[in-house]
Amino acid sequence: MELTLDQLKQYDGTNPSNPIYIAVKGRIFDVTTGKSFYGPGGSYAMFAGKDASRALAKMSKNEEDVIGSLDGLTEKEIGVLDDWEKKFEAKYPIVGSLAG
Repeated sequence: MELTLDQLKQYDGTNPSNPIYIAVKGRIFDVTTGKSFYGPGGSYAMFAGKDASRALAKMSKNEEDVIGSLDGLTEKEIGVLDDWEKKFEAKYPIVGSLAG
């Protein structure tokens, strides 16, 4: 399955009949089993239905960082993102990729 960023927004947890998806480095993970974290009211709900790569790399919950751009990240931040990616891979199924 390939989704655009616009299509990904439909999987932000606000519609209970849809799964909750988060993109990391262009791959889409189904994080529905982590609904308490990623669903509405959860501590990481701002990542749901979005590409959270930059925010994860920077360990940031700022809205402006919840994007896919890795431009200007330090080597250390890229390492942090790689660690997050491994955690997602171990815990959640990959259901697709981002278009473009």
